[in-house]
Amino acid sequence: MTHSLITTLAEVRKARRITQADLAAQAGLSRMAVQRTETGDVDPRFSTLAEMARVLGMELIAVPTELGPALQAFIQSGGKFLGQPSGADAPLSVVESLGR
Repeated sequence: MTHSLITTLAEVRKARRITQADLAAQAGLSRMAVQRTETGDVDPRFSTLAEMARVLGMELIAVPTELGPALQAFIQSGGKFLGQPSGADAPLSVVESLGR
């Protein structure tokens, strides 16, 4: 699980065009700490991952394992309620609400 989290953090950093050095400076870490975390050379502390996520505009949350698939489906659906009927009476998705 930590591996996918670290991969996600690295992908977000790259997508936002933030260098490892910039991420490190903003998170109060060394560039080497960011590099070693991203390459899997170290088993990072939670506080290290939390600071990296904060700088990237993300938040780490703990999700019960049994809710993982439902949460992933919710996110992939663009924030729509699961099983929500399409049509005029359907509420806006979370993504659509934030876009307003």
